[in-house]
Amino acid sequence: MNSEQLKLNVEKALDEIRPFLESDGGNISLIGIEDNKHVKVQLEGACTNCTVNQMTLKSGVEMTIKKYAPQIESVINI
Repeated sequence: MNSEQLKLNVEKALDEIRPFLESDGGNISLIGIEDNKHVKVQLEGACTNCTVNQMTLKSGVEMTIKKYAPQIESVINI
């Protein structure tokens, strides 16, 4: 999978996640993808101060991204 296709797949994953975050007053943005393995995202709005955002990131976001792009090894919130 080329990097453009990978980015599209990651964006599809974020589009699937976004409604859940928006319902809590938050959002998520793709910052970049390093080495086609590491996705950098930024949680926004209410999600930035949420105490469970790291758990949300690991469980929901990372799992959903890996569903669309299995070669991704990690998701990093910056």
